[in-house]
Amino acid sequence: CFNSGSSADKCGFETNLCKALAEFNLQPSWIRRNGQSGMKPPYSDHNGNESAYFLPLSSDMQSSSLSLRTNVFLPTDEEHVCQIKFHYWVSQMSGTLMVGLQKHSEDTVTNIWQVSRELRNQWNVNTITINGTKKYEV
Repeated sequence: CFNSGSSADKCGFETNLCKALAEFNLQPSWIRRNGQSGMKPPYSDHNGNESAYFLPLSSDMQSSSLSLRTNVFLPTDEEHVCQIKFHYWVSQMSGTLMVGLQKHSEDTVTNIWQVSRELRNQWNVNTITINGTKKYEV
């Protein structure tokens, strides 16, 4: 994906929060940790690396809805599509994990992927392809 500051990005939570957390400070229920610092699974990232960081929800989450928001991606054309690949872990599922798209020309967020039942206590992976004609966030 091409964002407003650079070319294609590969992002993890090793050194920062991927510029993907404009709402992070408003939502302290997201915590950055690795497998070595946890008292409960996961104990490693999707590659089995115990020192790699990921971003789980705090167990004392009280909000009914929590979000992460990416930086701004530029419009794509016929030669460039945006593929966002992400790994996720579900330990308990009483709600829905969703990915939404918000074009800068619109106020609403359009749901482009969701899961409400998934294999639990293991890493899952998904890739989403986006053809955006205007600047957008995910």
